[in-house]
Amino acid sequence: MLWTAAGVVTLGFLIALEFAARHYGVRGPITNQAREVIFAPDSGPLLYAGLALTMVVLTWRQRFVAAGAAIGIDVVFWLVRWVVGADMNFGNGALWVVLGCAVVAVTRRGGGERALLLKGVGLGLLLVAGHKTGDTWLLITSETRKAVLDPYVATADQALGNPSWLVGRFVDATEPVGDHVLHLVYGQLPLAAALVGLYQLRHVAVERRFPSHHLVRTFLAIGLLGPAIYMIFPVVGPVFAYGADGGQWAVANLWPDTLPPTGAPHSMPFDEITPRNCMPSLHTAWATTLFIHSRRGSRAIRFAGTFWLVATLTATLGFGYHYGADLIAGVVFALTVETAMRSFARGWDRAGVRLVAHGTTVFAVLLVSYRYLPEEMAEHPWAAGPLLVLAMASVILGYVRTTRLWEPAAPPARQPEPPQPAEAQPELV
Repeated sequence: MLWTAAGVVTLGFLIALEFAARHYGVRGPITNQAREVIFAPDSGPLLYAGLALTMVVLTWRQRFVAAGAAIGIDVVFWLVRWVVGADMNFGNGALWVVLGCAVVAVTRRGGGERALLLKGVGLGLLLVAGHKTGDTWLLITSETRKAVLDPYVATADQALGNPSWLVGRFVDATEPVGDHVLHLVYGQLPLAAALVGLYQLRHVAVERRFPSHHLVRTFLAIGLLGPAIYMIFPVVGPVFAYGADGGQWAVANLWPDTLPPTGAPHSMPFDEITPRNCMPSLHTAWATTLFIHSRRGSRAIRFAGTFWLVATLTATLGFGYHYGADLIAGVVFALTVETAMRSFARGWDRAGVRLVAHGTTVFAVLLVSYRYLPEEMAEHPWAAGPLLVLAMASVILGYVRTTRLWEPAAPPARQPEPPQPAEAQPELV
């Protein structure tokens, strides 16, 4: 029943976005995903990541067959596109196999096996649909929010020492190696999440059930809820508002060499193309969630989670996509959503409700402060900066304490049994 309700809500949301996108003269998420059945996909690795998530419910033999079929279909598509001179890309085969699994589930499976296979298909398709949905959301923000609030965030960011300007100079100094590595990490965050999700779901095929909570659930929830905040607090980022990428709409070409001007902030008009996708930083939120879920993995998984978090934070600042204030809001947002998803899976209790309420309050206070107190924050950086960090730290500490309460208590160590006294031997007469 829960999966059915979630599916209906998700479908309704995608249909609403489809109509909204059509209103602005572009294709919506459903159309874009349907086109990838035939036309060259935008992201082949993402489609194969979705196939990999679907395959967690299959046996090893079925996985080899599915992977082989996907690669074979892609080879055929590649050859046809090469002959006719069409756009070259891969990933159609992965989508065909995922849809084929859905057909098999409906026509050849029944009961629990059908439900399990359909859950796997849904998980794979949702990973791809989440990416398409994000693209549509970004379009809507650029079309509906004519003015942006970057001067407010840039002013408030002075309390943190203008980290985007600082890290931006560092990334420029490490070109071309640092630039290429960070672009790869930044762009393939969904793929990294799929890999960690695969690690968490590696026992599904044996246990024939999904765990109550895993990374992909929170990852999708963040992508669903986060863009709604973009509509409330539209920000384009320093590389656009204060850099060359903003063109004639930028305040000036200041980033990252010259600090932003001081003074009374005000909203500024901007173009109808650049997404207003800064507040909060969803890349930071996703990387934070990835880090959290990697803590229970192998050493390689833990290292990858840490690396992706550090590299993503560096990229968001170093490329001028975000201000430091965005990152603080992104961490608070991620931990609040993660707590809500875990509480939903295990059952709500007082600790979960309290932490979600605390995280929501801190997040709201951050947004209000950025909007209405930026000058005061810039004038008193030694007070405002630590307060921002402490507010974020309070949510981090609350999350650590709450999740420790939720962890099952370790069974007491088995005590060695005391040696039994030897039986008395009869005396020989």
